[in-house]
Parts: sequence; structure tokens; C-alpha cells
Amino acid sequence: MKGFKWSALLLSLMAIQTALADVRVSNVFGSHMVLQRRKPVPVWGWADPGEKVTVSFNSQTKAIKAGKDGKWTISLDPMEAGGPYQMTVAGKKNSVSFDDVLLGEVWVCSGQSNMEWQLQSAVNGKEEVKAANYPNIRHLMVKKAISLTPKDDIEGTWTVCSPQTASIYTAVGYYFARQLQKQLNVPIGLINTTWGGTHSETWTSRDALSQTDEFRTVASKLPASYEEVIQAGKERTRLLMEKQQGGLPTAAEERTWSDPALNTDHWKSMGMPGDWEWGGLPTLDGVVWFRREVVIPDDATLKKMTLRFGSVDDKDSTFVNGQLVGSSKGLLPRAYAIPDGLLKPGRNIIAVRVVDEAGAGGLAGKPEDVKLSGENLDIPLAGQWKYRVATVFPSSFNPGPNTYATQLFNAMLNPLIPYAIEGAIWYQGESNAGRAYQYRKAFPLMIQDWRKRWGRDFPFLFVQLASFNSANGDSKHGSSWAELREAQTLTLQLPNTGMAVTSDIGESKDIHPKNKLDVGNRLAAEAMRVAYAGTAKGETALGDASRGPMFGSMRVDGNRAIVTFQNVGTGLMVKDRYGYLKGFEVAGADQKFYYAKAEIQANTVVVHADSVSNPVAVRYGWADDNGDVNLYNKESFPAVPFRTDSWKGITEATKFGDQ
Repeated sequence: MKGFKWSALLLSLMAIQTALADVRVSNVFGSHMVLQRRKPVPVWGWADPGEKVTVSFNSQTKAIKAGKDGKWTISLDPMEAGGPYQMTVAGKKNSVSFDDVLLGEVWVCSGQSNMEWQLQSAVNGKEEVKAANYPNIRHLMVKKAISLTPKDDIEGTWTVCSPQTASIYTAVGYYFARQLQKQLNVPIGLINTTWGGTHSETWTSRDALSQTDEFRTVASKLPASYEEVIQAGKERTRLLMEKQQGGLPTAAEERTWSDPALNTDHWKSMGMPGDWEWGGLPTLDGVVWFRREVVIPDDATLKKMTLRFGSVDDKDSTFVNGQLVGSSKGLLPRAYAIPDGLLKPGRNIIAVRVVDEAGAGGLAGKPEDVKLSGENLDIPLAGQWKYRVATVFPSSFNPGPNTYATQLFNAMLNPLIPYAIEGAIWYQGESNAGRAYQYRKAFPLMIQDWRKRWGRDFPFLFVQLASFNSANGDSKHGSSWAELREAQTLTLQLPNTGMAVTSDIGESKDIHPKNKLDVGNRLAAEAMRVAYAGTAKGETALGDASRGPMFGSMRVDGNRAIVTFQNVGTGLMVKDRYGYLKGFEVAGADQKFYYAKAEIQANTVVVHADSVSNPVAVRYGWADDNGDVNLYNKESFPAVPFRTDSWKGITEATKFGDQ
């Protein structure tokens, strides 16, 4: 009987022990991480309700009991930079240890694809990766995820910067960290939470959106479940197909789409190469045909002809004058040999059947790669192509990060809070350019939302949009990209903000400029100004010069407009071998802008145009593709694009959901 009692007691104790959950720490923490120096360091996780949890780190040991919900948080006292250290988190049943932990500066890197852009794909990226031996730079890649409600954890792993790991780092973040470490001589930690092509509203919380008249309706329409999202996606896609092309074709109809005699007057058009999600088919996965007429001169030599169009996302079957000339899968460049005699002088038809199974779709190469070429013939094919949708895959109805607001805040930002950070760097805005005026409210709202949740006005640094010929926008036709840059400049009214100007280092035909080195270095200069002024290294910083010359005032003297600037540093300068200033325009009361002659006089710029006798307004760099701008201060920071007028913009009436 006694043996039975002891056995029962032993089994009972074993059952209690088994019932105890392992103490668990948020996945934001891990071996090789960097913790923020000189600030309290929250450490948090989960255990059984009421369970005692102890955290030991760098001569500190603190304990707390988990709450009724099993959540626990311990705040370590501020510490100086150093390491490596070990952190141990212990509960009743188990303990968790993290090795090689450093104390230094931690920055969140967020935004869309230009922040996500990997080091290996930047200018000289492969060489940079080979030389990336920076063991005091650490990187946490947050795995992509979406959620309609706030999540409490992420998936991700800290890594040490080395040639084996650095290839997938955020290129902007890497160069930013490298420059900061050089100046501060402390470890730098980067938390990379990015997603290409995303709007700022998906990075903003529901609570923040609900508190504004501008976005209250957006917040109120958030669905309760992804089942609702999928049903809404089906209906949205059905309506799109009905509107664009009267519905989907039968299989028999599709088989005629390679026929050069087919009448395509009722087909829609979009620019190729490009992502069809931006060209008029948002969220669509499926089969889309593209057709293009090519007129070949009568005297052309049509032997050894090749059709090239870079890569395709994901698969293609390509026809010339109704004959299949090639089919491939994946992002490798296409180069299809055309049988002699298939092409003829005059009208020819190229038809490409594209199958996209997920994400972006379309001809994905560079514009210069899309061409029909031979021994003495080179016909560019980039531009407008006719298109028609043949099939819609069910994955089209799945939610994406922009389908509804708040989803990336919930899944990829909220779980990071309250990890101790110094600040954030941000590169985004391209996806909001069509609603640039609304970005004046959306962007500051997001920054203030993040700061409120972290509990302090931490430094927030961002990249102004680089030059890119989005839609030939300029002062004559209006420019959404110029208006977005203006919204970004206005955001500098928030405290502890900084902006890196990049108009001079963009690429007209590529929304992803490969020069990330200058972007990172300019952000680092702003970090020294905003976050580290007054430190030992900050004393030798550039003052306000890192902000770049910014419009101050304008006065008119006869037919000349005289513009003064702030943040001129040791003076203004022009980067041009002949000394000519570019990018300035001037207008009279008729609001018609003319390219202007401009020259530096002391710390002012004098602007005039022969066609404008009474100047009223001056603009600088006011275009989608504004890469010709060349005004700098002598510290080599570019001037901020500006306008002196407040005339009506082209995006004033466009709101969230209209794009």
C-alpha cells in the first residue's frame, strides 16, 4: 500500500512537472544580438502564470513572476557598450541562454524594396560581400508575415556580419551601420523588417488610424478574418475582369490569341517591361497574354534574328507571327532565335503568354533588354504592349500586405516592441506616390504611432525618393513623385527627424537605384546630427550641413528671383564641370514654368528666364525624374527639391483605396 502511495505521488509530481510550460523568450532575442547601450533594456517572454523568471546578464540578475496571461517583462539597467556577454533566462523547469551578445547601438531598418534591397545586388555588391568582415555589426532579418490583429512574436535570427552572411543584408542598413561603427566605435545592431511595394498605412496601427478623420473609415472597414478577405478578393477580381474585358475567355478563344490576324482593338495596354500588378492588374496571379506589333523596314536584313526580352516572371510561351519560337521558366534572360523567313518587312506580331504563380508578374527585364535584333537591325520593344487576362489563379484572392491597412504593423513591427533601440531608418514612399498629398498625414501619423508605442520620440531618419521616370511627371503636367518628396520634406517638422536626399543618385529607368552606399552614408551623417550630437564623435560632426541646402526664402528683383537657403554649411556649390546650375524653373502669374538660368551668388541662387519678365514662383527638382539637379553645399550634401508656390497638385483628391 505504501509502495502504491509513493508511486501515485511520484506520478503526480511527474504530471505536475510535465504540465509546467518551458519558459520562453521573444524571438527578437537570440545569440549574436546587439542590445541598446545607455538605455533600460526590456527582456520579455512567456511562462506559466505566476512562475518566477530570472534574467542574468552582465553582472545583473533580476527576477519577476509571470502575469495571469503568462507574459513577463524584466527591465535591465542601462549599460555601456561592450561584450561579448551571455544572457540566461531561467524558469522552474528550464533555462534559455544566448551567447555572443553585444551592447551598442540598435536601429530598426524598415520600408519597402529599396530598404529591403540586398547588399549582393547593390553596386559592387559581390565585392562588398567578400570584404564584409565586420563582427561588431549584427543583423536580424524579420520573416515576412501579415496579420489582421497584433501578433506577439516574429520569426527571425541574428547573424554576425561576414562574407558568409552579409549578402542578404539590407544594403542601405549595411552601409549605414558600417559608417556609424567607424564614427562611434561601438557595435551596431540592425533589425531588418521590410516588405517591397508596401504602403505606409500597412505599417501603421489600427488605433492610430482610428484616431484621425483621414483614416477612420479605413480602420473601420478592416475585416475580422481572412475568410472575409478571400471572398472580397474573389468579388474584386471578378469586377475587375468584367470592367476590363467583359469576363474571362473560353479555352477555345485563348487558342486564337497568338494569331497575327486577331483584332486586339478592345485589349487594354500597359508598359512593359514591368510588374503587371502596378500596370492595372493588382494582386493578380494567373495567365496574361501580351502582344506587340513590330513594323520592320523594307530594306532590313532578316537573317539570324533574335528576340530578347530580359527575364519573365514566372513562365512564358512566345510566338512570332503565330509560330512558337521559345518557352522558358524562371528569371533567366530570354533570347529566342527566329527562324529565317518567319519575319517579313512591314507588320509583324509578337505574342507572349505569361504564367505567374505568385507575386509580381510580367516581363521583368530592363527596358534596354527588350528588343528584336539581328546583324544590322536593332528594334527596341520596351513601351506599351496590348494585354488580356486568360486565367485567374485562386492565389489572386489571397491577401497581400497592401490589401488592408495595419497588416505589417501587426505582424512585423508590433512584436518588436519594446526592444530597446536608438532609432529607425526608413526608405519608402514609392507606393504612396499616387496619394502624395495624403502622405502628408499618413507618414507623420506612422512615425508618431511608432514613437508612442516605444514610449519616446526616438530619432527617425528617412530617405527622400530618388529620381525615377515614373510617369514623365514634371511642372507642366504635374508630378506625383515631386509631391511625395514635398510630403517627406514637410515631415521634417516632427522633432528628431532627418532626411537623406537622393535625387542625384537615382536611375531614370529603374525604381531601384543600385547606389546604396551614398544612401547609407547620408543617413549615417543625419544620425550623427540627430542622435549623436554632443557625443565625443558628435562634436566633430557636420552640424546642419548634413541636411543639405533647404529653401529659406525668395524675393524678386526685376526679372530675377533670388532664393536663399538654410543648411548651407561652409557655402553653396555646383557639381558641374562648366559650373552650370540645373534643375531650376521659374513661372509668372500664369503658372507656366520655364527652364531657368541660375547662378550662385554668395549663399543665394539667382534665377531667371527670358520668357518670364515678372517671376512669381521658383521650383527646383520638381519632376519624377529629377536627376539633373546639381546644387550642393560644400560638404557635398545635395539641396532639397522644393517649390515656392502652393498651386494645386495632381494628387490632392486621391485617397487610400483609390489607387
